[in-house]
Amino acid sequence: MTTVLEQAQRARVAARGLAKLGRAEKDRALRALAARLRESVERITPANTKDIERAKAIGLSAAMIDRLTMGAKTIESTAVGVEYIVGLEDPVGSRREMVQRPNGLLVGRQRIPLGTIGMIYESRPNVTIDSAALCLKSGNAVLLRGGKEALETNRMLGEIVAETLTAAGISPDAVQIVSAESRDTISELISLSGWVDLVIPRGGEGLIRYVTEHARVPVIQHFKGVCHLFLDLACDVEMAIQLALNSKTQRPGVCNALECLLVHAGTAPTALPAIAKALMDAGVELRGCPTTCRLVPAAKPASDADWGMEYLDKILAIRVVDDIDQAMEHVARYGSNHTEAICTSSYDHANRWVREVDASCVTVNASTRFNDGGQLGLGAEIGISTSKLHAYGPMGLESLTSEKWVVFGEGQVRQG
Repeated sequence: MTTVLEQAQRARVAARGLAKLGRAEKDRALRALAARLRESVERITPANTKDIERAKAIGLSAAMIDRLTMGAKTIESTAVGVEYIVGLEDPVGSRREMVQRPNGLLVGRQRIPLGTIGMIYESRPNVTIDSAALCLKSGNAVLLRGGKEALETNRMLGEIVAETLTAAGISPDAVQIVSAESRDTISELISLSGWVDLVIPRGGEGLIRYVTEHARVPVIQHFKGVCHLFLDLACDVEMAIQLALNSKTQRPGVCNALECLLVHAGTAPTALPAIAKALMDAGVELRGCPTTCRLVPAAKPASDADWGMEYLDKILAIRVVDDIDQAMEHVARYGSNHTEAICTSSYDHANRWVREVDASCVTVNASTRFNDGGQLGLGAEIGISTSKLHAYGPMGLESLTSEKWVVFGEGQVRQG
């Protein structure tokens, strides 16, 4: 059986080959991948059905099964995402800040691939294709270790990618599926210092903490998405209802879903009952502070554990706050640096929110669900970083590259 180390060694060789490819060659392979995905619906669907049946048998939640499902609609949207990446500028080889020094040297920075990426993720088999496409375009090899719940789907997607790369004259070792049959493959992958340049975990908080605490290679961190929406004084109530509903109920099991609603005390008596009714009509369970429970008797009293909780379900915590300062204090204490939104008619408060709230994405009068690579113009994302080194927020092509210094001279030697 091939070990993860052997896969990483082959990926290292493949990464050197990818670094030589120009944009046209990479884009040609990506177009072929999108076409092959569309042609392979009848191959992917049975594999995905097996995974879904197994997930239901072991009692996975509806939200997790939703993430796992990859039917014809998801396959088409995934193919469209690959085609979007084709249209993006290739960051590899681009230069900036070319400056002439007093001694005549021309110095600047040039973008380069990171090398070999390790992806560790749960459910969502479309991540397999998104990651493969982003890494190919950015010149990186990638080792893909999905969850065992998506075992059959990821195997099939890996075969489709390998077929596409081979037909394009690119080493299939550039994109490899790491076995998910044993948890030991995670431990091995994150220990490969010198072979793997960066690990990106996507999944539950437990998985990400395990990877972060045990890895011997750099890790992009994204522990959880505790996202807030603050309804400011005299906000537009109809807008607030739509923002809360979309942020919470469109896909409650994802990391950019709303988990806590903060309401200005001056707005709460008129706005909160209407917003609460709309949320409850959509099947959302409300857990509120004492003021919330007084204004919305159907709400359950919130416990201390509800503040900072990532429910990933149709449950929402609600707290009434005195003003924007108390709202920002709550976010600073309980937020996870993911997505923080404000609904306001105040230009000053909107600017304060953008300037003072520390999160990978802040929105003004817009849903938290927009913190997504596709929605922000990246085409697809390989993950959302809630740490600030070396990327913050959704990671697209540029985040999968680094910069090296380049120096052009005419025989200059250093003096002193």
